[in-house]
Amino acid sequence: MMAPDSSGGVTCACKGIRRCLICEKFKVVHHFLYNPETRLAICKDAEAASFPFPGVFLWENFISEEEERALISTMDQDVWNQSQSGRRKQDFGPKVNFKKRKVRVGGFSGLPALSQKLVLRMQQEPSLAGFQPVEQCNLDYHPQRGSAIDPHLDDSWLWGERLVTINMLSNTTLTMSLEQGLPELGIGGEVRVAVHLPRRSLVVLYGEARHRWKHAIHREDVHERRVCSTYRELSAEFLPGGQQAELGAQLLNIALSFQGTPI
Repeated sequence: MMAPDSSGGVTCACKGIRRCLICEKFKVVHHFLYNPETRLAICKDAEAASFPFPGVFLWENFISEEEERALISTMDQDVWNQSQSGRRKQDFGPKVNFKKRKVRVGGFSGLPALSQKLVLRMQQEPSLAGFQPVEQCNLDYHPQRGSAIDPHLDDSWLWGERLVTINMLSNTTLTMSLEQGLPELGIGGEVRVAVHLPRRSLVVLYGEARHRWKHAIHREDVHERRVCSTYRELSAEFLPGGQQAELGAQLLNIALSFQGTPI
């Protein structure tokens, strides 16, 4: 993005995703709010029309207060490893090298025991029919550490169509974004859609929200300690009929034993 000066020239040389304070000043961002009842993205300042926002499913009160306490207590008995952007994490999944597209069992011993009843509950929702997670990642956010996660798309070589997250301990906002705007709707500049995640809710990303829109948790949206558990399923390459179906079956057998400890 090039920022013009008063004479029509350029005052910075930022390209691609790189930005400086000068070009940030000229950045156009359109803010929308997701309505889970209508499944519309509603413009906050009424400068643009609302539009359908497919690919997000929100299940409020997915877990009870008692279940939340039990889950957090169990997690806190295990080691939290330091992660990027002020987060801490616990991984339950295979060893993966995404750049080389290699995956192996490693020390993976399955998803944690307390997740078994949660997965069964998820599968009762039609949009999660047949959902079989092969990986669970617990993340711990805290405002004192400046915890956040930058806009990104999850891998789609190993991970399948649906990304499922349980949000615990505090409310937060999941920000969906398209830097290139929505030219089909005549909206230029960056578009951001705020998806409010209540405490103890479950959110599913699929379709366009999974593959086209980046998602993020911004630092300013972490007001108290927040813990989330994200579950991922296998892509078609690792399912029956896929090139790596045998490895996929092995990983699923381990995952769904629900005997796992963090790696």
